[in-house]
Amino acid sequence: MELQQVAERFQRALAEIGKVLVGQNDLIEATLIALFCEGNILIEGVPGLGKTLLVNTLSKVLSCGFKRVQFTPDLMPSDLTGHSIYNMADRQFVFNRGPIFTNLLLADEINRAPAKTQSALLEAMQERQVTVDGTTYPLDRPFITIATQNPLEQEGTYPLPEAQLDRFMFKLLVDYPTTTEEQAILQHYADGRDPRDLSRFDLQPVLTGSEVVDMQKSALGVIVEPSIINYITAIVARTRNWHSVAVGASPRAGVNMLLAARAMSACNGRNFVVPDDVKELAPWVLRHRIRLRPEAEIEGVSADDTVREILEAVEAPRK
Repeated sequence: MELQQVAERFQRALAEIGKVLVGQNDLIEATLIALFCEGNILIEGVPGLGKTLLVNTLSKVLSCGFKRVQFTPDLMPSDLTGHSIYNMADRQFVFNRGPIFTNLLLADEINRAPAKTQSALLEAMQERQVTVDGTTYPLDRPFITIATQNPLEQEGTYPLPEAQLDRFMFKLLVDYPTTTEEQAILQHYADGRDPRDLSRFDLQPVLTGSEVVDMQKSALGVIVEPSIINYITAIVARTRNWHSVAVGASPRAGVNMLLAARAMSACNGRNFVVPDDVKELAPWVLRHRIRLRPEAEIEGVSADDTVREILEAVEAPRK
């Protein structure tokens, strides 16, 4: 697919999702960029801000498989991956596929399930396959996991381990809408368009699964100059010796930043990455991969503050 076609499909997808989801432009843009480089997303925000609505709408705009799993403390790994059942007629075990066998998986409130269930996602998120009873089953492509969590309620939750956090390409924060945006949300309801019934919004499918894969291949052709590679490397390296950071970002952070920058350039119709792409992506890629020192947290320093300071400290390439 030509880069101009990629940019056109990207804008059409933004417009279709914008019919339902008011505001949250950065959230929509980041979700599509992650989709076009097959990266997993963790979305954090208080209830009622449209996290689940975004994924439901995205499933309508894409002609892809979609499954939603509500994570609860009693959710078992087999509830995700599927399980084998003995067939009395054939006298053999038959594997019944679970909801993880889809293109777009919504893991709602992922931190409410215990670590054993959370870990069932690790292989799928990283290797795009599932192993059950010693047999490995490849997942259909594209495949991405979009997980949500509520930052307020910590009772009865199981914080995601570092190994799983690192599998998410982006961590996106959802904030309250502006007054104008909230008025537009209420206007939807006043006009009889309830987001719980998306058929009222006249959503048009923009992309098929095979076209998403084509867009991913097109993004791989975007040029990344050595100066951009050095810039990404310098940013990630600074997280490991920054004064307020106890644990810095892994090499996977740099890889994800490069892949996402390529996808962002392709979505803008460019065949080369510019420093501004990296600057825009850095908070999404790094905020969940760095652990702050306790004294920094006490002083009210956030991960985003730290990333901003690092971006100001690292000189961007001029060419």
